[in-house]
Amino acid sequence: MRSTPPKKEASHFVSRALFLYAALLAAVILSFGVGRYPVSFWELFDIFRHKLILGQPYGDPSLETVALTVRLPRIVLAVLIGGALSVSGASYQTLFKNPMVSPAILGVSAGASFGAALAMLYDAPWWQIQSSAFFFGLAAVAAAYLIAWTFGRQELTAMVLAGVIVGSLFGALLSILKLLADTESALPSIVFWLMGSLGRVSNRDVMIMAPILAISLGLLFLYRYQINALAMGEEVAVTLGVDVRVVKLLVVAAATLMTVASVTVCGVVGWIGLVVPHLSRLLAGADYPKLIAASFGLGGLILLLIDDLARGLPGAELPLGVLTSLIGAPVFVFLLTRVKKAWL
Repeated sequence: MRSTPPKKEASHFVSRALFLYAALLAAVILSFGVGRYPVSFWELFDIFRHKLILGQPYGDPSLETVALTVRLPRIVLAVLIGGALSVSGASYQTLFKNPMVSPAILGVSAGASFGAALAMLYDAPWWQIQSSAFFFGLAAVAAAYLIAWTFGRQELTAMVLAGVIVGSLFGALLSILKLLADTESALPSIVFWLMGSLGRVSNRDVMIMAPILAISLGLLFLYRYQINALAMGEEVAVTLGVDVRVVKLLVVAAATLMTVASVTVCGVVGWIGLVVPHLSRLLAGADYPKLIAASFGLGGLILLLIDDLARGLPGAELPLGVLTSLIGAPVFVFLLTRVKKAWL
């Protein structure tokens, strides 16, 4: 069988990537019309025209508030968080050469959940809850990495086992906090946060998430060829002149920053970082630079559509984590039936 020429294959990927990001842009615009107070395309265009070009307030202040203060940060963060979790999952799966790895593998979600619950137990304000989640998420990964470095000299298997240990420890501590939490106030808040939601986000969260994501993606992009070499095996990477220990640390640091920032903003959202990288490989293959480009666009699109579904359904808004699990589990089963051999 004749293989596809590299130039033709690259052209196919570019066309697929352009279609993916065009679909993402269309979904962003249409998402403003989803919810109790829909904002049409022309109303949105007029609001941005008054705000950015004319420098004047829009004629309907309530509609402007809905579009710029409520919808805009939620839509932008859905894209950023979906993309961040997907790229993190793709990076971890490439590093560990394991299709079952997700962004939570090193205990970041368990640590962040404990940190948020601890702050909620003392009725802390929202910014302190987010700060506590961010700190303990980083602390969990640092502990896992330290355990792996001490006992396994940064071996990938040791890192996975260390992540399981740390995740189990913080999971137990979280259970203790649930027992201690007041059943009328703190416990419902903890449970709802653990299910994930974009209902409380603001433009401040966008300003926090965007630079962290930009730095992390920038590092992964700069070292994309070294990560590609590492995916072929450590011995091959060393032969090609790659500093394996530095590249491992960089992937873990970048993926951890994106994951902990995402969990800090919206709580625990499962399955996105596990399922979307597999879907992205169907579009882009296993080449790491193409994979992260496809993962970011597809992850942002999928989480945005799921969030639209969450706030578009009649009645109470469903948590994101519930919907991602309901949708992600059967999709992953479908992928397992399609890919029965090697995943790379």
